[in-house]
Amino acid sequence: MTAHLIDGRAEAERLLAQVKSRIQAFTAWYARRPCLAVILVGDDIASAVYVRAKMRCAVEAGIASIPYYLPENTSEDDLLRLLDDLNDSSIVDGILVQLPLPPHITKDRVLHHIHPEKDVDGFHPVNAGLLATGQPCVVPCTPQGCLQLVHTVRKELMGLHVVVVGRSTIVGRPAAQVFLNADCSVTIIHKDSRDVPGHCRDADILVVAAGHAGLIQRDWVKPGAIVIDVGINRIEGPSGPRIVGDVAYDEVREVAAAITPVPGGVGPMTVATLMENTLFCAETRQRARSTLFLAGAAL
Repeated sequence: MTAHLIDGRAEAERLLAQVKSRIQAFTAWYARRPCLAVILVGDDIASAVYVRAKMRCAVEAGIASIPYYLPENTSEDDLLRLLDDLNDSSIVDGILVQLPLPPHITKDRVLHHIHPEKDVDGFHPVNAGLLATGQPCVVPCTPQGCLQLVHTVRKELMGLHVVVVGRSTIVGRPAAQVFLNADCSVTIIHKDSRDVPGHCRDADILVVAAGHAGLIQRDWVKPGAIVIDVGINRIEGPSGPRIVGDVAYDEVREVAAAITPVPGGVGPMTVATLMENTLFCAETRQRARSTLFLAGAAL
């Protein structure tokens, strides 16, 4: 058996086409485009590449984007003041701070400073709490993208056992909540868990976000499982550096029912979902403004 290849690029294009159509309707109705502010602190090459990809995708979707390229030595207080301005801005619907941040800046303090309604990454504790209680919120892009990729091969997920490898607040923990809200049974494991291979072999759906190249091997995967590889690892090969995932792809695809490649799997869906989240934030803010206007008119 050879696994079905889940084409993240094709699925991202489909999602972006839907988002673009909704943005056109939003723009026609409200006479403005959704607006995303993107902040990059420092000159990390990989981060700069990611920011350019996000900005390019925003333009293609019809989103107005405002980049802020800040020097490495930007103080935490200066960054927080910029976030205050963007939180108060009437034209900015979404705010994204590209990670990682320089060591002298406290990541959680910065991410928690973004207003929850403009938190397109879904990292603010308010959005995390709403997600955990199954309420409408901004869902983190990568976990939401993982769910959508699984749905391309299996629509009904009720009762399936999902194992999430990794417990980061960016992917692992919210991914567990996303699949729990989809009526799955979820186990989350990490480097200190006992019998990691055994847990993985129990999974109907295996979501791997461990940051360890080739961690998941063939005999760790149940035959017929759906494998979603979130890992992005740069390794040296005979022809130079290359990007690989957390799953030993060539081995695992021989036993899995479906698998995402790296690159070309979760990554494109993460960017597409970011555009969807930006539109969600714009629609939410616009509805709130309309409600306040109608309430004022009634008075």
